[in-house]
Amino acid sequence: MKDVILALPGILLTILCWGMYGPVLHKGQFALGNDRLKPLLCVGLAYFIVAVIIPVIILMSNGKLMTGWNAKGLTWSMAAGTAGAVGALGIVLAFFSGGKPQFVMPLVFAGAPLVSASLSMYFAGVTPADAGPKLPFFLAGTIMIGIGAFMVLFFSPKGKHSTPSHSDKPTTHAAAPLDPAPTPASQDTPATAPTETPEEK
Repeated sequence: MKDVILALPGILLTILCWGMYGPVLHKGQFALGNDRLKPLLCVGLAYFIVAVIIPVIILMSNGKLMTGWNAKGLTWSMAAGTAGAVGALGIVLAFFSGGKPQFVMPLVFAGAPLVSASLSMYFAGVTPADAGPKLPFFLAGTIMIGIGAFMVLFFSPKGKHSTPSHSDKPTTHAAAPLDPAPTPASQDTPATAPTETPEEK
């Protein structure tokens, strides 16, 4: 229990950041003209800052930058980084194809625990037969994931259909109103020749 409490801040930080990831990435992709690669490039740049520059500075300050490396650790760690990058690409492609964060991310986070649990069991050499009394609960959780994914897809909130703005509506030039018929008071009187005064004769 103590280990869980000590790990809780990191867990909450991950929940917060990964929960923000999809909606924030979707906004960035929309702002970049719905491009597929530019958002991924920005994600990679952020990874480079957070996961390369900062750890290098910390390891250099501790004197551990050049020690403790081995081929097996490098291989598995690079595989994990590749999986994360390809996963980010998958989310970008889902958004590019018209997916919305309100159902893309719940489906991702519904399926990811199943893959994680299955892969962890494989690495540990555990088979479903070895699960014993826990197997029914594992299968029940798997079924619930499928039901939850269906519910997310079927019941995901759909925004109201946006009405076209005035700028989007086709502009139709209204016919100019006809000039009203001239009234007797407004009719132009015929011009009369100037009369000569006796002084001008």
